[in-house]
Amino acid sequence: MIKDVLITPLTIIDVPGGNVLHAIKKTDDGYKGFGEAYFSQIKLNVIKAWKRHERMTLNIVVPIGKIRFVMFDDREVTNTQFQEIIISQSNYCRLTVPPKVWLGFQGLTHESMLVNVASIEHDPLEVIKKNIEEIEFNWR
Repeated sequence: MIKDVLITPLTIIDVPGGNVLHAIKKTDDGYKGFGEAYFSQIKLNVIKAWKRHERMTLNIVVPIGKIRFVMFDDREVTNTQFQEIIISQSNYCRLTVPPKVWLGFQGLTHESMLVNVASIEHDPLEVIKKNIEEIEFNWR
């Protein structure tokens, strides 16, 4: 496990006419304030990688489809590591990614969607991006 990455099981409440899927409360571990919330769609087998935020904490939930998340921690050269999780309604949870951890993700169903409840508003100056081949990982 990468330091400060949290995986929090969430509740799906079965309601006639459509389920209620919990996401986050301000009293939850991992909540570091509210900056913005956004949705991101990802298609089958598409990989979006790599991105690292310098100040933002991500709180990611997948209400639709199935997405594979890969985190990479290079904060200590001797402790480089990957952590993976697949999130969907059958493994319904919230992924909290702290600042300074690389993140990439891959769509595993025809159409998937995530929601990120971010601790700060988007600031292009606080995010670092790398091309997919710059961090060696086998996405197959």
